Amino acid sequence: MTKGRESKPHIGIYGRRNNGKSSLINMLTDQSVAIVSNFAGTTTDPVKKSLEILDFGPVILIDTAGIDDTGDLGEKRIAKTLETINHIDLAILVISNSLWGDFETMLVENYKKTDTPYIIVNNKQDIAPLTNEVKERLTKLPNSPFVLDISATEKTGFKELVQAIEKSIPDSSWQTPTLLGNLVHKDDIVMLITPIDSEAPAGRLILPQVQAIRNALDNNAVPIVLKETEVEAFLKNTGIKPKIAVTDSQIFAQADKLIPNYVPLTSYSILLARLKGDFENYIKGTPKISELKDGNRVLLLESCTHHVSCEDIGRVKIPKWLRDYTKKSLEFEMVAGLDKPSLPITDYALVIQCGGCVITRKQLQGRLRDAIEAGVPVTNFGMAIAYVQGIFKRATAPFVNQND
Repeated sequence: MTKGRESKPHIGIYGRRNNGKSSLINMLTDQSVAIVSNFAGTTTDPVKKSLEILDFGPVILIDTAGIDDTGDLGEKRIAKTLETINHIDLAILVISNSLWGDFETMLVENYKKTDTPYIIVNNKQDIAPLTNEVKERLTKLPNSPFVLDISATEKTGFKELVQAIEKSIPDSSWQTPTLLGNLVHKDDIVMLITPIDSEAPAGRLILPQVQAIRNALDNNAVPIVLKETEVEAFLKNTGIKPKIAVTDSQIFAQADKLIPNYVPLTSYSILLARLKGDFENYIKGTPKISELKDGNRVLLLESCTHHVSCEDIGRVKIPKWLRDYTKKSLEFEMVAGLDKPSLPITDYALVIQCGGCVITRKQLQGRLRDAIEAGVPVTNFGMAIAYVQGIFKRATAPFVNQND
């Protein structure tokens, strides 16, 4: 397995209180990174830990509260635990004392619903081996998970668990993000239009711009990085015809005028939509902008948190562009990070997701799942901007008949 430029897989640890979830994490890392106690419920909320699993590699482990927590606060902790399943690449369900019931069944049903692979770990097997009845029950679970006997405190079964993790975790969890995919090849000229405005981070580029540069280099293409103010002079003075031009979505209209029609044009956000988002549903959902009515609520999902400026794309510019385009009185809600919206998803007429450069594909698609299942239209920042600026077809044309 190549581990040079991959993103870290997210692995969630689940189970009842005092089943040994924290001891399992300490065994995997050979460190005391999780608090271990004989008192049930030591772990109260999901906690992310960036760690190195021995003999495997770097991962993000998510230590969750017991799925059998009690009381009003316990119910909230269980809800938080279940939310994490939307954002992981692999689940490890820890059981002990041959105890399998409604809690475990609920977890497995959530794994199945979210297409999350999982491993069953029977902890404390040196004290209480699995009964034949439970063994038979586990053979009938969906997706045929690995079922392993371990003792986290005695550190037995470690090698088998690491092997099971390596076999169970999806290949996509290790893939290097490739924004440009098969759009460019050796010696192709890639024009990357990179505005430097009040939203640009001081002294550096934003992550999608860096990823695009790196991906062009990986494809042995030639990236040309310039501000929008230099595009016209560059094309005129050099006579170069780029294979594709990529722009910041905020200046789509300007880039559309600057880039000749024979050069494919798209945006960093749309590249991310193709890489991580539900591109098919974005294509279907974007035109629903034209159907928005007075009083409709629009939910904007931003995956990172940052200082808000007067030119903020999600909180200021997109709402203004949508109101100007639709001529309707619309209401907007912005939710940052991986938080939940304040209202039921069916209360929104449209969901607009950012590119998601700082989260995994699984996390982004997990955020969209409720809306898609409820029939609420979804789109992406870049696609929505292209649509209201009249260049949606041009901006998405490079991906027609693209399969990767």
